[in-house]
Amino acid sequence: MIFCVEDDDSIRELMLYVLRSSDFEAQGFADGAGLMEALESTTPRLILLDIMLPGGMDGIEILKNLRAAPATAAIPVILASAKGTEYDKIKGLDLGADDYLAKPFGMMEMVSRVRAVLRRTAPGKGDALVIGGLSVDPVSHIVRADGEPVELTLKEFELLQLFMEHPGRVFSRDQLLHRIWNTDYAGETRTVDVHIGTLRTKLGACGSYIRTVRGVGYRMEERL
Repeated sequence: MIFCVEDDDSIRELMLYVLRSSDFEAQGFADGAGLMEALESTTPRLILLDIMLPGGMDGIEILKNLRAAPATAAIPVILASAKGTEYDKIKGLDLGADDYLAKPFGMMEMVSRVRAVLRRTAPGKGDALVIGGLSVDPVSHIVRADGEPVELTLKEFELLQLFMEHPGRVFSRDQLLHRIWNTDYAGETRTVDVHIGTLRTKLGACGSYIRTVRGVGYRMEERL
């Protein structure tokens, strides 16, 4: 089930029509109140969320609430807005959005973004990844640092998993934006640095495994 939050009736109905024609189940809401009520009984695979909404909550406030609640923290969210400034995009991504659609966007682009995010956020397969005192289970999404469980956001987990799957490989900030956020937004690599910083902090001593390669990006390497 895809939840679509858009206050413009004609745009919302078109989005729902295209999603359903693309073999997705989809349900639409005109505001945040309708979305939050539906979330009490249904957990969607993904939420398409407009930033500019009527009522007491805009899309940014809704995103904050989703990420703060354990029951909804891992639901992928794609923000959509006519506001195309770099600030709005970075703010949404920093708060945990999985992608960003700038209006006006094509319906086929929307479907492509939805499928890409669902592929990235699908449960992984394979054995636990272990480097030094750090372990990541791609199936259960359990992370342990020196034996202690670590709670990560979805984007932090995806970053860590990517590093763990490719120890020693250097990833540029642009590569990380493209692979984790599925974006090529020029000049928006600050969101990568913010997520790396919080990830290192949460991993404690194991956070030092994520090393900065000056002028290039980051790599995973156990410190000897």
